[in-house]
Amino acid sequence: MPNLQSFETTDYQQVKADLHRKILDRLDLEKLGRTPGDTARDEVLQLIRNAVNAEAVPLSFTERERLSREILDEIFGLGPLEPLLKDPSISDILVNGHKKVFVERAGKIESTGFSFKDDAHLMQIIDRIVSRVGRRVDESSPMVDARLPDGSRVNAIIPPLAIDGPCLSIRRFGRDPLTARNMIENKTLMEPMLELLSHMVKGRLNIVVSGGTGAGKTTLLNVLSQYIPNSERIVTIEDAAELQLKQEHVVRLETRPPNIEGKGAVRQRQLVINSLRMRPDRIVVGEVRGEEAFDMLNAMNTGHEGSLTTIHANTPRDALARLENMLSMANLNLPERAMRQQIASAIHGVVQVSRLSDGTRKVISISEVTGMENAMVVMQDIFVFDRVGIDENGKVRGCFRSTGVRPKFAERLATAGCRLHLAMFESRMEV
Repeated sequence: MPNLQSFETTDYQQVKADLHRKILDRLDLEKLGRTPGDTARDEVLQLIRNAVNAEAVPLSFTERERLSREILDEIFGLGPLEPLLKDPSISDILVNGHKKVFVERAGKIESTGFSFKDDAHLMQIIDRIVSRVGRRVDESSPMVDARLPDGSRVNAIIPPLAIDGPCLSIRRFGRDPLTARNMIENKTLMEPMLELLSHMVKGRLNIVVSGGTGAGKTTLLNVLSQYIPNSERIVTIEDAAELQLKQEHVVRLETRPPNIEGKGAVRQRQLVINSLRMRPDRIVVGEVRGEEAFDMLNAMNTGHEGSLTTIHANTPRDALARLENMLSMANLNLPERAMRQQIASAIHGVVQVSRLSDGTRKVISISEVTGMENAMVVMQDIFVFDRVGIDENGKVRGCFRSTGVRPKFAERLATAGCRLHLAMFESRMEV
């Protein structure tokens, strides 16, 4: 990607803004709306080039072409964000006010030479994103979650909550989701671990994927969902739809924020309750974060086995503790032991994922929930990743290994036709 920072001056931005305004005045927007997309873009691009060439500004041919493309992006796309959205190596785009745009590549954050003209320009782009999915952002509702057409997740927060101007965060999802093979090649996990997880999904065990922000929970959930048979009816429930399931029989549900009067909100708990009336074979909750945990665990315990979800937590034990806290949010006054019993009977496995200091993502552990002992939920690790240090290039060194424990759910998987090979529980791989 060329370094455009040397071009970014107040004069350049002013020229672009003036040309943009002139071109909008010349366009017949009603006619443009009836013209096929590619044809409209080509016609407008030619109009822009003619206008740019007619201007007496000291710009080279390369700079004039770039100016034409940027104005085209202002009209049809997301302005300065368009080149970043077209770069497949970028996983996150982070806008801290109109002057600072950062990206994440390979787990590392770096600055870019891109900027917006001013806060009003940035707000215009944010409005364009959120209005496409029927949401709004203004002083009365200064925070919003939305998504782009390619499934990328968007969060925006504006003044008065954001002190230094509007902030925009975009979590990218590739057009072609990562496959299980990609995860093996990236050394996110080793083959026996993937084999176990695939059998757990096919054998209809309930799985929680746990990890921190940006650890790859949703990516792993997408990969695991690929093992759900095509004949099963799946209902997905998310705050902002980002799962990319490939099965034919998928119903996608998404929460709705309150309207300008503070009414009409539809929360995840309501969607989980409603999904039980939709005859699902599997329920996939993008991320469980509140009182919907009670209804989700109830569903897992009452015939909707094979359900999947993610949760924010740093260890498998923390994930279960967070689930317990969420159950208490439902205000049902359940005794502590009853809540833990419900968790222990509903959840079969917890998969912990983490983003390491070198930016790589790893499945740190696969743990089985074996039941209750006294008043505690008992867990055992089946696979773990042991970190041993950092090499001279800053890469984390370690090894995936089996703990040698054969899971108790192996017999249940065998009755479902998913037999686990004993050699799987003796495996080890250095990375």
